[in-house]
Amino acid sequence: MMRTLLALLLVLLLGSVARAERLIVSVSNHRVTVTPNYSGEELVLFGSVEKDATTPADRTAYDLVVTVMGPRADMVTRRKERTFGIWINTDYRQFLQVPSYLALFANRPFDAITSPEIARRQQIGLNNVRLTQRVSGDFADVVPNDAFRSAFIRLRTQRGLYREDPSAVTFLTPTLFRTGIPLPAEVPIGTYEVEIKLFANGALVTKTETAFEIVKVGFEQFVATTARQNGFVYGLATVAMALMTGWMASIVFRKD
Repeated sequence: MMRTLLALLLVLLLGSVARAERLIVSVSNHRVTVTPNYSGEELVLFGSVEKDATTPADRTAYDLVVTVMGPRADMVTRRKERTFGIWINTDYRQFLQVPSYLALFANRPFDAITSPEIARRQQIGLNNVRLTQRVSGDFADVVPNDAFRSAFIRLRTQRGLYREDPSAVTFLTPTLFRTGIPLPAEVPIGTYEVEIKLFANGALVTKTETAFEIVKVGFEQFVATTARQNGFVYGLATVAMALMTGWMASIVFRKD
């Protein structure tokens, strides 16, 4: 029992010594409200690198990678082919619980920050982010140049929902940094996780997390909440509105 306690204490001490820096971060707005006329906005992530007495004296340059992930959902990418002059769906691939919004930012190119092995393990860059797919009854991620995976990322990127920018993070001083987080008009509702990773000389030094929430307000949110919590009442109201619209149309366009 004593040996186990000593071993655990040693691990904790080594862990505290190895982590010579810590990150202090915050977001300009932790609660974004989406109204009917919402057209998108940009949040600002800012923070600092806090050193302690164990920080190596020659460690003066850092690299930072910021990953923003929106609510997860199942999505489908379809392949279309032209047959007898008509475009039809010929194949599809289902992506399981992937981020509805995904953004990766850094202060310089991802491949210059760390090795390919660490980049894959830490999911640095869109090509290294795991996007689980259902493939012939199995579940797995595939190579980055897979046709369905590439099409999925391309379509999400065109809508502003997936992005990567290796020059978005700016170090204002050797330890102070900031970056913008663009949110498009069709940004999904939910909680967004932000992970910040600090690198030095290609090695991961420390990391931290924060989050913000996107909520819908106004009449649209009232309708959505009513439909979710009171489905029967919502259904009756919808039928009543449809009958009322039909009755009014019959009066307006009635021929005398």
